[in-house]
Amino acid sequence: MKIAVVLGSIREGRFGPQVAKWAVSNIAGAELVDLKSFNLPLLTSAPPMAMKGKYDVPEQQAWADAMSKYDAYIFVTGEYNHGIPGALKNAIDSLGVELQGKKASFISYGFDGAIRAVDQLRIVLHNFSMRLPRAQVSINLNTEMVDGTFVPGDHQIGALTLAVEQLKAD
Repeated sequence: MKIAVVLGSIREGRFGPQVAKWAVSNIAGAELVDLKSFNLPLLTSAPPMAMKGKYDVPEQQAWADAMSKYDAYIFVTGEYNHGIPGALKNAIDSLGVELQGKKASFISYGFDGAIRAVDQLRIVLHNFSMRLPRAQVSINLNTEMVDGTFVPGDHQIGALTLAVEQLKAD
């Protein structure tokens, strides 16, 4: 199974790269897909599902092509004002068939673990008939960020392992 670790924040000074790199280094064969590298414009084109994977906007096509290569995704997300980062929501809204029926899990980070952002992502991704296993990793920045550096708690490798096992299960 080919797994993408999707870094869903594009904000300057973002914490997500530390978390995403930790995840990739602990998941055999996983690859990092950094949303920031695609420079996606705000979605203004026709409904993506109707486009069937062929988009008029070059950045949207590059994003779709990158995401279509994977069987499953682990979305790494912070929580902005109790919700999904706008760039990540726009990126998901820019896709159609690329996500249809695939699996996804989550690694969230915030001062309360960013669980509200994951709840919102689950609702959005259900629209694609995605299979969303229960296990996820919730990182609390009160205890797992020391002087701006990600210091995962001892329990996090187990949480990540379980999330990956559930992604791989049929």
